[in-house]
Amino acid sequence: AKRKLQVPKQRELGDLDLKVGSGTNWLSVDASLICEEGVILSFRQLIDDRAGRFVKLGDDHFVALSEQLRRRVDALAGLGSLHDDGLHASPVMLPVLEELAADLADPKFDAEAQSRLERLRALAATKVRKPRRFTAELRDYQRDGYAWMWRLAEAGFGACLADDMGLGKTVQALALLAQRSALGPALVVCPTSVVINWISECKRFAPTLRPQLLSDAGDRAALMQQLGPRDLLVCSYGILAGEHEALAEIPFATAVFDEAHALKNERTKRARAARELQAGFRLALTGTPVENRVDELWSLFRVVVPGLLGSKAQFEARYANPIARGEREAAGRLRSLLRPFILRRTKAQVLDELPARTEITLHVTPSADERAYYEALRRRSVDIIEADPKKKRFRILAEIAKLRQAAVDPRLLDADAAPGGSKIAALLEQIQALRDEGHRALVFTQFLGSMALVRRALQAAAIDHLELDGSTPAAERARRVAAFQGGEADVFLLSLRAGGVGMNLTGADYVLHLDPWWNPAVEDQATDRAHRIGQTRPVTVYRLISVGTIEEKILALHERKRELADDILDGLGGDEALDLDELMALLA
Repeated sequence: AKRKLQVPKQRELGDLDLKVGSGTNWLSVDASLICEEGVILSFRQLIDDRAGRFVKLGDDHFVALSEQLRRRVDALAGLGSLHDDGLHASPVMLPVLEELAADLADPKFDAEAQSRLERLRALAATKVRKPRRFTAELRDYQRDGYAWMWRLAEAGFGACLADDMGLGKTVQALALLAQRSALGPALVVCPTSVVINWISECKRFAPTLRPQLLSDAGDRAALMQQLGPRDLLVCSYGILAGEHEALAEIPFATAVFDEAHALKNERTKRARAARELQAGFRLALTGTPVENRVDELWSLFRVVVPGLLGSKAQFEARYANPIARGEREAAGRLRSLLRPFILRRTKAQVLDELPARTEITLHVTPSADERAYYEALRRRSVDIIEADPKKKRFRILAEIAKLRQAAVDPRLLDADAAPGGSKIAALLEQIQALRDEGHRALVFTQFLGSMALVRRALQAAAIDHLELDGSTPAAERARRVAAFQGGEADVFLLSLRAGGVGMNLTGADYVLHLDPWWNPAVEDQATDRAHRIGQTRPVTVYRLISVGTIEEKILALHERKRELADDILDGLGGDEALDLDELMALLA
């Protein structure tokens, strides 16, 4: 006689038995499911079969997992690596485990884990006071951010403050540095362009700290040897990479990485040097924790919260690859994992009083000569790429760079090209109209050649302007920023990368982008030099786009890039590395 297949009874979230213990350097996580007739499904069985709804018990016996239960097992499995005695997870996973256990019937944490949880709860209830003699008046959300960082530091975790550009991440970090200054020396690593800003802001708001600049000048070895409590060492990412061995010897109480997307590539010297540092608390400051790819988060958190996202292979299997396939659950699991360690507030959420920001795209029609030059260059680019398939990607990127310059002005590639200058002329016309109405403007471009063309156009029109690019020394950079803020010049001409971070340029109420960058986050950072705390006037942003060129296609990419950052931090995710077909489409 045929045996009847048993109709499985569905198991719910409340049936899951979770145990959390404390190992030497890890947490031991075990979960099991008690089924009919005393049969117990082990964590390994649950993990191995979690892809489907049914788990096999015997020849004719199955147990059905509810969708909620299956997702919880999946989330637990992503916290570490499976061993014979259960899952081993980093101690930083404790807040995540508490959240995952919150709605279970009877989760069991051993005495040590329970003690640490009680410590976390006590910290959460602690009222955090502003540091003594700290002179900045913190807004409510800034006090919340400072308190959040303090609690994570006291708990022994790292943190990423990912507030929108212009919300005062520096002053929040300075409050924390002042609070922890008695514990030992601190380190701030930042782009060269904002080194002086950190020194001046420290002197202005945190007089109990002693800021020290580690630069190419002076006796660096002697400076590092004499560091003690209340000293704040400030250096660039370049100095960090060059002095990594000496810096790794210093037991810092706190290490802050400003514009921390500089650490998004784990293979760079700066990222390796950052990982080698000794620090009681590590803090990343960045308005753009994800610029292009999800794995940038892995590199960043490997520095500030080691162990949180597992190995590179584990991260790719659990999160990056599924997110690239558009799987909602993977993005949700990643958000849940990051939630205790990343704080992000947008301007819309916290700054009701910030003036409006309007964005306008100005479409510039090239002259007949410019169109002919661009089209000939485009066709030649396609021929060059097709002629050498083995070096296709390298060739594509090189040819795209040429087309982007030609879209601004053919003279960037060929000094003898027929004078067109349609885009420069459109920019100048806009600047003159703004000046006549009493407005002041920031002009951003990524090409030094186009800076030279704009400079000549401004000089010919007798328009006062200041300039700043990557070659501008830090002290001179600070002088020019102060001059513009003091009312000197109607226009500030800046290279996108050098002028796009760490400066307050609220003296301008118009921002003009001469050419589009691949990633809108970089442009937004530049725009936020003007649209930030301290701005009292509405800010208008103009993007000049050459009609019929690669610039129109780059603009279309912007929306996709914005979606990536929003999806990982706020919702569904997708991986945005361009493949060869997408790159070729830019040349079409």
